Amino acid sequence: MTAYTVTLPSGASWVPTFVQSIDETKCIGCGRCFRVCPRGVLAMIGLDEDGSRVSIDPDDDDDVEYEKKVMTLAHPELCIGCTACSRICPKKCYSHAAFED
Repeated sequence: MTAYTVTLPSGASWVPTFVQSIDETKCIGCGRCFRVCPRGVLAMIGLDEDGSRVSIDPDDDDDVEYEKKVMTLAHPELCIGCTACSRICPKKCYSHAAFED
């Protein structure tokens, strides 16, 4: 198996690494990764006291059904492998891997 490789205009090779998971136990729900992702890969969700996922209404900040906000992978298939999310994450919640064909 070989990793998917991109040849840049400079002639250098680059191996994109695509988001695989987010560690919700580390995530503080700051939203930095959400703001930096150019492709809509991420979404904010809430976790209740039992750890169950609860949707968050972005227009209603008074939503008290959740204990903690965390980021989740809404559309991982849209990831382009830029790793901007993990580079900006203050808690290092992300894991990435190269695409093997």
